[in-house]
Parts: sequence; structure tokens; C-alpha cells
Amino acid sequence: MKSKPQADIGIFSGSGMYEFAADQIETVKINTPYGPPGDLIEIGTIGGKRVAFLPRHGRKHSIPPHKINYRANLWAMKELGVSRIISPCACGSLQKDIKPGEFVVTDQFVDRTKGREDTFCDGPEVMHISAAEPYCPELRKLATAAIRAEGAVGHNGGTIVVINGPRFSSKAESKWFTQMGWHTVNMTQYPEVVLAQELGICIVNIAMITDYDAGLAGDVPEVTTKEVVRMFQSSVGILHKILIRLIKEIPAERKTCRCLQKVDEAYFC
Repeated sequence: MKSKPQADIGIFSGSGMYEFAADQIETVKINTPYGPPGDLIEIGTIGGKRVAFLPRHGRKHSIPPHKINYRANLWAMKELGVSRIISPCACGSLQKDIKPGEFVVTDQFVDRTKGREDTFCDGPEVMHISAAEPYCPELRKLATAAIRAEGAVGHNGGTIVVINGPRFSSKAESKWFTQMGWHTVNMTQYPEVVLAQELGICIVNIAMITDYDAGLAGDVPEVTTKEVVRMFQSSVGILHKILIRLIKEIPAERKTCRCLQKVDEAYFC
């Protein structure tokens, strides 16, 4: 009987990143109680670790952000035994000191989405997961170090506001986000981050800045998909290097984070 595929680390990739270099790659199809994930999952070896790779939007970018089956994607990673997830994404900058081509290791989010299935506990079992520190501090420290070790500019900490999409923000919305002091804007980090927490999976977001968002001081060009993709493609090489370095540095055992402990604390009994 063939053994069930297993992985240590999962990667959810964003717009413009549909493949990942690894050794001993196998492609697996997983069914979940929430339907199929966004695409087949590739599992390969990097630095002695088994890594599962899944493009959020599918390899043909056929799934818009508000239609991604986030619960299936996360559940599939759990089925593979994944305990850590790296979640890179393309983002717009909301602050002038965060420039296109740079990276932000996110530590907080603001949810501005609507209608997304954002919990595995729809009753009768109920949990209230803490989202006070949504991104794993242990992984954030390692990610920041990996970015800087590869010679890129990395901002340690930042608030990502997640909009529903698929449209970009209006200038008025974007200006409001900037005035609130938030740092980046994206369409996919929520509910991905909280679903990972409900499963006790550590998650880290590496936000690649592709543009200044439309309302930033009112003096930047409007955001276009072509420009986002162009900027992402120009930076995806360094992102690959960052991810490979990070994967190699992640220890086998969790040492200092509370990501798994929070699951037990989320139930009434």
C-alpha cells in the first residue's frame, strides 16, 4: 500500500509565482471536507525538508481572490502534515518609506473583506481563536533575517489591510488606509491567516511591494494589473532565494511560539 504523501512546510504563492524549484517533486491531489484546493499540490525537497507548494489562484490564475477556497487550501496542508506555512504575496504600499521592490514581514492585519468563509467551526463545536498576534513571531524573525541575508530591503513588522477585490482601491479608500497608519494592501491574506491559526499551523507573510497604492498622497499613478505583474516578475528571483534560505533555517521543532497552544485556549471546555 502506497504511503500517504507528507510535507513539513507549506507555501501559498500569490500572483506571478506559479512554480517553485525543488528536488524529488511529486504532484498530489487532495480532497477535503470543504471541496478541492485551488490546484494540484506539488511536494518537493528543499534543504532536507519536504515542502508543499500551492498557488492560491491556480497555476493559470483562474481563481479571483474572493473566490479562493481558503478552507480547502488550509485543510489540504493539514492533511499533508504541514506545521508551518510561508505565505508570500504581492502588495501595494500605503506608506512612502515602503518602496516597490522591498519586502514587509507582516505582523498585523485589518480585515476589509466580506462574505468569505473564515472559520472551520460553524457549530455545534465552537472556538474563538486569538488573532492578537496572527503571524508566528518565530517565523517572522527568521523571515526578516532571510530577506536581509539575501541583500534585499525588509521591513520587520507592518499592518496589511485586506480588501475583497478583485478591484483595486479607490483613491479615497487608499488615502483612508494610509491615514490610519496601515502599511500594505492586499486581497488574499484574510482569511488565510486565521484559518491557519485555527488548525494550529504557524504562518508567516512575506509581502512583496509591487506598487504605491492609488491614494498615497494623491501623487502616484493608478494601480494596474500589468504593472503589478511586471514588478512581481522583476522581483520573483530574489523572492525565491529568500524562501529557500528561510526554509533551510526553519527548525524541525517549534521552540518559542504559541501557535499550537492557542488552539487549546480557543475552546470553552
